[in-house]
Amino acid sequence: MKLSNPLTPLVFAAILLSALAANAQDLLNMKGVDRPAPLKHVGIDQKLDSQIPLDLQFKDETGKTVKLGDYFGKRPVILAPVYYECPMLCTQILNGLVRSLKAVTFNPGQEFEVVVFSFDARDTFTLAAAKKEAYLKRYDRAGTAAGWHFLTGDLDSIKTLTGAIGFRYVWDAHSKQFAHASGVMVITPQGRVSKYFYGIEYASKDIRLGLIEAAQNKIGTPVDQLLLFCFHWDASTGKYTATAMNLLRMAAGATILLLGGFVIIMLRREGKEKGTRASLSARRTDA
Repeated sequence: MKLSNPLTPLVFAAILLSALAANAQDLLNMKGVDRPAPLKHVGIDQKLDSQIPLDLQFKDETGKTVKLGDYFGKRPVILAPVYYECPMLCTQILNGLVRSLKAVTFNPGQEFEVVVFSFDARDTFTLAAAKKEAYLKRYDRAGTAAGWHFLTGDLDSIKTLTGAIGFRYVWDAHSKQFAHASGVMVITPQGRVSKYFYGIEYASKDIRLGLIEAAQNKIGTPVDQLLLFCFHWDASTGKYTATAMNLLRMAAGATILLLGGFVIIMLRREGKEKGTRASLSARRTDA
């Protein structure tokens, strides 16, 4: 962001709200809050389990016309709404996503897909190509380029998709920038909205568990299944939190297993000692 072209109070306020991550959505939904009128139209409305239209057409980073459904059917999808000439916030969203994914052992193109789309109809596929190149370099994991997709589209496709995921934004004519919230969504292989993660930083654990749930446990390890038992996704914060009751159940189960194992070991030991005493007694009798 150039100092000679500072953000207007309107856009700066939107960035502050977005940077509050989980609290941003609560702030945007608070009743009676006196805020600039355009910001009333900025936010993310959760539309969990809603179907996104997979027949929408976009252009990929090569300029090829594609359908949104081309990236669905086999794997869950991380969907990131941004615009490519955003001076600040969108870059932070993508940076945060890459940082999170670098700590996740799943690979784009294998266990999941990443679909980044611009909600600015003026963005071109050449801009999308430059963004993809930059973020593949930042991600720096071989063999994953085919799992990253940077799309552009016309206004109708953009409006339909942003409406389906509840992503609301406004254009600020004075600063010539969009005011928008920040977050990414996890979508099931069938195209249904599964999870919302807010802000510009996404815990790797949350992203991993969100992908596993969206894939209906078809990816992940037994340890992941245990974590899903112990953690519950909180839709209001967009994070996984520990479930006290399940933790107690797991602890109780572990205690029972330990006690059961101890009893079995003691019974076996006692059986061996009785056998040894019986053998010694028999030898003395023979003598």
